[in-house]
Amino acid sequence: MTRPDGRQTDQLRPISFIPNVAPYATGSVLVAFGDTRVICSATIEEDVPRWMRTQRVEGGWLTAEYSMLPYSTLDRKPRDISRGKLDGRSSEIQRLIGRALRACVDLKKVGQRTIWIDCDVLQADGGTRTASITGGCVAMAIALNRLISQGKLKDFPVKKLVAAVSAGVFEGVPVLDLNYPEDKAASVDFNVVMTESLDFVEIQGSGEEAVFSSDEMSAMLDLSRKGISEIISLQRQAILTADRAAPADLASLAAGFRK
Repeated sequence: MTRPDGRQTDQLRPISFIPNVAPYATGSVLVAFGDTRVICSATIEEDVPRWMRTQRVEGGWLTAEYSMLPYSTLDRKPRDISRGKLDGRSSEIQRLIGRALRACVDLKKVGQRTIWIDCDVLQADGGTRTASITGGCVAMAIALNRLISQGKLKDFPVKKLVAAVSAGVFEGVPVLDLNYPEDKAASVDFNVVMTESLDFVEIQGSGEEAVFSSDEMSAMLDLSRKGISEIISLQRQAILTADRAAPADLASLAAGFRK
């Protein structure tokens, strides 16, 4: 079996992180998984949702928003505002992003603040939700590091980094990190979210009008573990170098798109 882009079954697409692409956000990154590209930003608001104040819940909150820009797909995708409501897929994905990132943050250490994670898909070629979680974690860590450097936080609230990757069965073979042609033709599709210690945060998986065996499921989870281990190393490097990186300019963004 030959994959459409020539990768091995356990090989990730080229992954890159360009930090500081949104200067007004507390932390931001352009994450690329192959031809899938998402701008992820973290904005810190010095307040908490009303329900937390009413119920006197300690600590802060983290929430996420996700959208696909109209030109991110081959056929123009209408903005949600033009329909007057958020579509079901976008709503489900942003809830997933929020759950995944809340699992790795000590919200009590955040204090009475809200972390807004915004994920805007510039180009979609499969795996936009997993790229959003992965990039959202990097943007969040950059933002929280900046609060520490400003003296607003004493301790780093992130307990463990979190990342996500897709796996599936394509032409009868379990493969890692599906691009769009593979995702479209896959008989089984999984999205796996894990921490840096390779504990599971969430698994989404289903047969696409097909079934899958326990051996196939084990193979997909093994592929995901391998992929997430590699992704975590790239995340850590991006976070450590973000404060030394200048604000991204058009040239660096263009270079990122050419990778």
